[in-house]
Amino acid sequence: MITTLDKPKLSVPGPHSAKVFGRSASLFRLVSDSIGYTSQLFQTYGPIVALNYGGGTNLYSPLPNCPGTVFVYGPEFVRQVATQHEIYYKYPLTGKLYRKKDDSARTEPLKHFVVGLFGVNSNQHRQHRQLLMPAFHKQQIESYRNDIVAITQSVLDHLQMGEPTDIAEVMRLLTMRVATKTLFGKDIGEDGGSTGRQLQDALALLTSPMTALLPFDLPGLPYHRLLTLIAQLDDKMRAMIVRKRAADNEARDVLSMLIGARDAESGAKLSEDELLGHAGVIFAAGHETSSNALTWTLFLLSQHPQVAADLVDELQNVLQGEAPTVEQLPQLPLLERVIKESMRVLSPVPWNGRVTAQPTELGGYALPQGTEVFVSIYQTHHMSELYPQPETFNPKRWEAIEPTIFEYNPFSAGPRTCIGASFAMMEMKIVLAMLLQRYRLQCLPQKVDRSSGLVVMGPKQGLSMIVHSQDRQFAQGVGGIWGNVREMAKLPD
Repeated sequence: MITTLDKPKLSVPGPHSAKVFGRSASLFRLVSDSIGYTSQLFQTYGPIVALNYGGGTNLYSPLPNCPGTVFVYGPEFVRQVATQHEIYYKYPLTGKLYRKKDDSARTEPLKHFVVGLFGVNSNQHRQHRQLLMPAFHKQQIESYRNDIVAITQSVLDHLQMGEPTDIAEVMRLLTMRVATKTLFGKDIGEDGGSTGRQLQDALALLTSPMTALLPFDLPGLPYHRLLTLIAQLDDKMRAMIVRKRAADNEARDVLSMLIGARDAESGAKLSEDELLGHAGVIFAAGHETSSNALTWTLFLLSQHPQVAADLVDELQNVLQGEAPTVEQLPQLPLLERVIKESMRVLSPVPWNGRVTAQPTELGGYALPQGTEVFVSIYQTHHMSELYPQPETFNPKRWEAIEPTIFEYNPFSAGPRTCIGASFAMMEMKIVLAMLLQRYRLQCLPQKVDRSSGLVVMGPKQGLSMIVHSQDRQFAQGVGGIWGNVREMAKLPD
């Protein structure tokens, strides 16, 4: 943590350093439970708060001098941060570890690992996004429908009836298979999934607090394992790019399309390192977030039997037990409302992190250049002024409201709106439509805590459910849930 005396001080209100552990106490509480701790800070200090009064903290920024960390929520703050492209920059998902990219030959893959669109800004971001757009065009996204259906069918066929099952893990496997099939053109279910699993393992190590706490390349430490893993991934991904270039075919997976992408004016194309960076980010964003969104949606449905019954009615009336076609998806309005309400109540991505590229003003406070700003998507989604009884899971509310993109913000907004938002919605609709027509998932009594939520938020200990044939006994398994998820969602006793 950088605490040099010559840095500009933050005037944003916030707690003072603890007497014993100083700023580290606030950092520890934040990384343990970002939503719970910032909820307390917002309640005490208002909608703009510093992690530490006067600054001196550095959570995410890889820049050498970070004045401090600020948290905000509310539509106006969302609008300012999301739309001021030249003021609020983004940086790679590796965060502070990105600084170590030049330390040695083993750290070189950090130059591109999960960099992608997160690691480019200003005109370079615009150019890269333009190169990526064809891979996420509506027609291209819809072409993945059959792959999603086939993979979902395969996963559903292997569920064990009547046995406790970690549905969070099932959804993680399903979305990982979809991500690797659409990104690389190969379903990990076909070959044991080494590439997809290595990417998943690397992302888990990247978000482990111990990796950040002990960033030393010594055998036995998580950081050492991370470097070894991303070096292996580097070799494998580069070989894959070589094969795809040599094939020179009309493959329509995302990586093949990125290899062939050219700037319309300059003819510029993505370098191999840039391709690797985009592939990692697309995998991470398209896999972990969707799996958590699906898991939370299934959990909320298990605790709201009338909503579940109405949704199954809609699905069976329209689909007659079949997987939805692209044309049928708009005929399932309750399905869309259920997903939107789930992502509002239990936001799979609770934060949007940025770093100020120049001195600016936010909420009446001066922010020095390099200040970390985290916009709380979760807190904005729980504002009673926008959503009466915000902790209540009520998909019907979407029949009467049309919030702006700054009031409802699961996929961000402005120039950095999630490029894969349409794909994610299609994937979630197909998976839920197929699963709920075939099975009823009964939640077991258990403790459900949220994960720390700094990058994505899922159930910390997984989610144990029993798989039944769809017998419409939706009242079974309602209640018996404890843990801090009850702070976020109103649940039956």
